[in-house]
Amino acid sequence: MNSKVYFTTDLSPAAMLRLYDALGVQLPGKVAVKLHSGEPGNQNFLRPDFMKPIIDKVGGTIVECNTAYDGGRNTTGAHKHTMDLHGWTAAAPVDIMDEESDLELPIPNGKQIKKNFVGAHLVNYDSLLVLSHFKGHPMGGFGGALKNISIGIASSRGKQYIHGAGDMDKFWDADHDAFLESMADAAWSIHDRFQGRVAYLNVMKNMSVDCDCCAVAADPKIGDIGILASLDPVALDQACLDLVYASNDPGKADLIERIESRNGVHTVEAAAQLGIGTREYELISLS
Repeated sequence: MNSKVYFTTDLSPAAMLRLYDALGVQLPGKVAVKLHSGEPGNQNFLRPDFMKPIIDKVGGTIVECNTAYDGGRNTTGAHKHTMDLHGWTAAAPVDIMDEESDLELPIPNGKQIKKNFVGAHLVNYDSLLVLSHFKGHPMGGFGGALKNISIGIASSRGKQYIHGAGDMDKFWDADHDAFLESMADAAWSIHDRFQGRVAYLNVMKNMSVDCDCCAVAADPKIGDIGILASLDPVALDQACLDLVYASNDPGKADLIERIESRNGVHTVEAAAQLGIGTREYELISLS
């Protein structure tokens, strides 16, 4: 059965609210809002004023986990400073979920990894709202909803584990497709945990070939496309990929080259095989 993906070309906070309402989901209890805080120096990340209305709507807490590489988010102290520098702490409560420790989630049918290490504070939340900036990525080819719930919710140790496809000593040099499949495995553990209590929105704006995790990122070449929302992260990421390919903007060539050179679609393929969602979808346009 096809999943529903809602789409608008209106790139505004009000449009984010309309798309969320279209999903018809009520996120109960304490809501974690996963987004990307942006690495210091990055100019492409989405700003708090764009995200704040939807965060306020669900009464959410912004959640992040520390990185596994040097930079402005590799320790809790540095990460909190970055959250403050970028205006997130003024917008909503902020929780660095692996501040003290992490916890292990099982992945019984994982393609590469059978467990996922996530921020221990994840147990404090009943629901999850995933706000992803769709763009390119130096390793994954692209970053969207699946990356945001896999690498994004993994603790610092968990990020090493996923990157190494289960072997932390291979953090930067694991088999590439095995790394992509590990991201899908980790995404399964999060989607499964919050099944029925999770919603996803992807924002196709400021789409550089690089991630918001890069301190110095390439400028976007492709024009902004819009915002998409779904309860299915596989369908959502697939729809975003399809919109990139369907774009009439010649600047799409750089982004497509980045996606294809890293075999980015394989994460979506693996996630579909794991049963997270389907690559078949109905795109429903909203004004």
